Amino acid sequence: MGSGPIEIVVIEFTGKFTGAILPELERLVAAGTISIVDGLVAMKADDGTVELIEIAEVDDDDVAALGGVIDRVEGLVSDEDVEMLTASIAPGSAAAILAFEHVWVKPLRDAITAAGGSLVDTVRIPGPVVDEILATVPDEG
Repeated sequence: MGSGPIEIVVIEFTGKFTGAILPELERLVAAGTISIVDGLVAMKADDGTVELIEIAEVDDDDVAALGGVIDRVEGLVSDEDVEMLTASIAPGSAAAILAFEHVWVKPLRDAITAAGGSLVDTVRIPGPVVDEILATVPDEG
């Protein structure tokens, strides 16, 4: 009944990407929690220029292994997105840009629709922001 919400994450690596995150990505995909629908590697030079490389075209076995968890390539990440998404990564680093579908939302959305409702919007609050807010809340325990 259609796609679930799509989220784009940028994962910066200051050293070489080792593939250490692959088991967790594979677990999330196998569990039906997410489906990775697009992926790119961004290399930011010391002068700040960014080179984009399709994961399938990267000449590195660890990076190429990321291609194994990508369900389909949708072209969801535009050039304008890349400029914004790579603005905060450090010069001389690399980043994996992954677009994933929240597959787990689809059955909930379908149940909402069947009950006569509609899923109007979703808002993501980053974990560090939540932690910062919670740190200011007095402990009532």
